[in-house]
Amino acid sequence: MNSGKPYSVQESIDYAEGSVISKTLLKKKTGSITLFSFDTGQGLSEHTSPFEAVVQVTEGTAQISINREAQTVSAGEMIILPANIPHALHAEERFKMMLIMIRSNDEK
Repeated sequence: MNSGKPYSVQESIDYAEGSVISKTLLKKKTGSITLFSFDTGQGLSEHTSPFEAVVQVTEGTAQISINREAQTVSAGEMIILPANIPHALHAEERFKMMLIMIRSNDEK
């Protein structure tokens, strides 16, 4: 990826059978942007993060649980994962997402 040049998020990451693939686009002290692709049946087990994160689904549909409450998030939709609350992701079908991590816990 070239900074300052347009590119296709969809074409920037492929699927791999039986796998989760990640590709970091930007990583700074204040946050990061990472693309993910999930094959059917794959996911991320329940975990917490000390920082908020935004998940933007770019292709397919994801099952995202926040505090054990499942949400369906489809292409073109986003969801905010609150800090310090357990969350998990599951691919009932292949999907791609962009994760934007905000590495700050300042609240005003």
